[in-house]
Amino acid sequence: MIALGCDHGGYELKLEVIKYLEQNNIPYKDFGCDSTDAVDYPVYAKKVANAVANKECEKGILICGTGIGISIAANKVKGIRCALCSDCFSAEATRQHNDANILAMGARVLGGGLAVKIVDTFLNTEFSNDERHIRRINLIED
Repeated sequence: MIALGCDHGGYELKLEVIKYLEQNNIPYKDFGCDSTDAVDYPVYAKKVANAVANKECEKGILICGTGIGISIAANKVKGIRCALCSDCFSAEATRQHNDANILAMGARVLGGGLAVKIVDTFLNTEFSNDERHIRRINLIED
């Protein structure tokens, strides 16, 4: 299951992501927000990050205007490796090398088509399990 969250700046792009998930029969849980009315992004970042950290959801996707604030907030939760990605190469690399468990995107940075390709890449790329990457992740977690 994929945990979804956004602030008001990411709401419209979250709808595009939901469309992709539903078309591909990928289960998700939407933690909000539910409109373009102004909200505070840390609230939704923490909901998604906690759901991933406690294994309620396998991975997460967070969206705000730039992706920066929401990714910073998510990374405050122990066990979360949230990566802000604006291209498919970064989405692939962060899964392979960092075993990132949450993808963050900026709705004011990306168009819907590219964002959906980034989501697809992130969700369909496996962690490499290379010893060097495991060692580095352990150094992050310590």
